[in-house]
Amino acid sequence: MDSSDLVEALRDLLAAAGGIEPSRIGTKWEGGTLVFKPGRPGLQEKEVPVETFFKKIVMVRDRLRVLEQKVNTAEKLSDAEKIDMQQYITRCYGSLTTFNMLFDDREDWFVGEKKPDNS
Repeated sequence: MDSSDLVEALRDLLAAAGGIEPSRIGTKWEGGTLVFKPGRPGLQEKEVPVETFFKKIVMVRDRLRVLEQKVNTAEKLSDAEKIDMQQYITRCYGSLTTFNMLFDDREDWFVGEKKPDNS
């Protein structure tokens, strides 16, 4: 069993026990295919099932969350270092907001740096 299988098994176990619900792909994407078309003629395109791509995006998000927890609990880091690293993690989340369209539940969305409300 590799690490991604273990993560998926743990997620299923927690969901069955009434813990966290696993992220669900948007119903309009189920069974879909992501097609990568090269910009140069004569090169072969690559097709990837959207569900496979979605699982990879969720794994990146989950690993960022673990990294965030480790940074926040690291005893050897100063508060300034923790804030600096937290800002990088937030920027990573912001870079991934493009993929929010794949999630069925808005609560699963990536959220980057929030702009101050000028109202």
